[in-house]
Amino acid sequence: MLDFLNEKHDKFNNLSFIELDPISVPHRFSKQEDREIAGFFAAVMAWGQRKTVLNNANRLMHWMDEEPHNFLMNHSKADLKPFGKFVHRTFNGEDCLYFMRSLRNIYEVHGGLSGAFQQVIKPEDEHVGNALVAFRTVFFELPHAQRTEKHVSSPLSNSACKRLTMFLRWMVRSDKRGVDFGIWKGIQPSQLICPLDVHSGRVARRMGLLERPQDDWKAALELTAKLREYAPDDPVKYDFALFGLGVQEKF
Repeated sequence: MLDFLNEKHDKFNNLSFIELDPISVPHRFSKQEDREIAGFFAAVMAWGQRKTVLNNANRLMHWMDEEPHNFLMNHSKADLKPFGKFVHRTFNGEDCLYFMRSLRNIYEVHGGLSGAFQQVIKPEDEHVGNALVAFRTVFFELPHAQRTEKHVSSPLSNSACKRLTMFLRWMVRSDKRGVDFGIWKGIQPSQLICPLDVHSGRVARRMGLLERPQDDWKAALELTAKLREYAPDDPVKYDFALFGLGVQEKF
């Protein structure tokens, strides 16, 4: 099992992975804040056809003049007009405009996305569950439509939080292979939770890594605990293996 996981990890955790993955969006930038914002939007959009995900996330970056952090902090009301008509599946213009307001508030008040995620986590914490809960509270502290809340998940509702755990993988992991950024040091790779969706869940069950039938938070914890047996310091590196087997090799 371990040899097989490592083989698939090595196959997919390399620069060729980036081109057709949502992580290609933040890889277009070098400034940390730009990578964070681009990565956050790309992760939030990461459901549906990958081509559509990339097109829509890159469209937002274009509307932000390819400087997402500067745009968020310095835009005028007129600059926001295109965003009010944005649509990605059930994520609409109203949601998009709130995300813009909330992210600006986060950078003004909470030390940016890195601060909002890392403010409560402690070195002794087993995983990032509390950080996800705290981030969602901060994200929705401004007046907003109830419908927008569905686009930021929480472990408290037993969601697998796949898009947020994937975003954290991008920001936290650092293995010098050039895919994940490793720019947040307040969270340890050992505390990350493996992103879980229908593809990785199917592969994990076929490999005997996961017994729980639902793709929810409890299942994400179960899967990550199993992967920690193979790589205690970096269990989420095997997300590459599960993803590659599920999406590219149809395992």
